[in-house]
Amino acid sequence: MSTISLEEVTDRRALRRYIHLPQELYRTHRNWVPPIYVDEWKSHDPKGNPALAYSETIRVIASSAGKAVGRIMGIINSRYNAQNNEATARFFNLDCLDHPAVAHRLIGFVEEWAAKRKMTRVIGPFGFSDKDPQGLQIEGFEYLPVIATPTNPAYLPGLIESEGYSKHLDCVSYKIPLGERLAPLQDKLLARVKRNQKLRVLEFTTKKQLKPYVVPVFRLMNETYSSIFGFTPMSETEMKALARQYMPVLDPDFVKLVENAAGELVGFFVGLPDMSRGIQKAKGRLWPLGFLHLLAAAKKTKQLDLMLGAVKQGYRGIGVHLLLGDALFSSARKRGFEWMDSHLVLETNKLMRAEYETAGGEVYKRYRIYQKQI
Repeated sequence: MSTISLEEVTDRRALRRYIHLPQELYRTHRNWVPPIYVDEWKSHDPKGNPALAYSETIRVIASSAGKAVGRIMGIINSRYNAQNNEATARFFNLDCLDHPAVAHRLIGFVEEWAAKRKMTRVIGPFGFSDKDPQGLQIEGFEYLPVIATPTNPAYLPGLIESEGYSKHLDCVSYKIPLGERLAPLQDKLLARVKRNQKLRVLEFTTKKQLKPYVVPVFRLMNETYSSIFGFTPMSETEMKALARQYMPVLDPDFVKLVENAAGELVGFFVGLPDMSRGIQKAKGRLWPLGFLHLLAAAKKTKQLDLMLGAVKQGYRGIGVHLLLGDALFSSARKRGFEWMDSHLVLETNKLMRAEYETAGGEVYKRYRIYQKQI
């Protein structure tokens, strides 16, 4: 490959090239799923992504012989570093042709940029927080990725490893059958917790009913996700921004909450019908007619994607997760779903993994976040 040049993204025209480059690079990869571009644009806009206010970023496009061959983003999340006493930079949006020289140029650029800012480690791929797609897919390429998870060709992990990066942590996704009954031990605990008059499952039929609970769900996330790798507590502004982003695609049937006797939210599950095929057909564009492909995919799929879930400290181990799962599975079966994707679960989360495996779940996709000292 001839000389590789880098162009920093500094205006809207270059940002458009940056955002849409993966579609050009991966057009022959059958299972690559584009982002929903309206959300992608928001993620690069300070008005749509509050994390940009407390993060330092840089974006570059790599070109060779006049043709774009890759891209990468460098991120320093100052708030996260301060909270965790770290000097860590992140690379994100790494997409390139299957050529070591391109990956070397892109990753090396972020390392130099980070070192000049006194960072001592680079991790990635990792965005502003755990709410962005994390890592690279390394197993299960025969399956489509679900929304908000990485989508990448199988050669990309090898290119990163050739730059001296090693495993930092893995996340896995489970495929869980939506059987008529839970495992015997789970079923027994569920029967017991259902008799607890101090706990109440909330279910919804309209978005209007659901809307008042969206921000309280994010507040509970702040409380319960604090120990999750990469999590940065959300401000009220960020919560409202996320609520606006996800409200249009939420299906009230698949949002389940549990309240205690005082009306306090103590647990939630949020699922979505899988729309990956629809996003592919729409090429990531909702308008003018792309949203119809997403709606059609949601109606045809047999897969439910679990997007979010949490149980308040003090209510864990008493079966709240089973109340939520029972309600979610029941609604899914009524709509004809046959299995559920667990979304990303840290491989070290033994409690959650044990619950999925007891329910008959099997790991079918794996994702890796890499690290390197600089």
